[in-house]
Amino acid sequence: MFEDIYRAGADAELEACCEWLDRNCPSVGAHHLRTERRPKPLSLKEQALEAFDRIKYAPNEAEDFAIIRRALERLPDDQ
Repeated sequence: MFEDIYRAGADAELEACCEWLDRNCPSVGAHHLRTERRPKPLSLKEQALEAFDRIKYAPNEAEDFAIIRRALERLPDDQ
């Protein structure tokens, strides 16, 4: 519940900053700020690729193996 309230406040502040940028620095582009401050979450495929890269340096990471497994389970079976 509180998380929703905090997020709403943060979103309102971000939008106020973006509006200010649009009025005062239109060449900057508020969409850059919005993209950096509210990035899209990684897809399962992107998560799995990052996990795969981490395994090279720190093998036996259970969380990374779980991410890769979930990604593989979503792949269709070969016909």
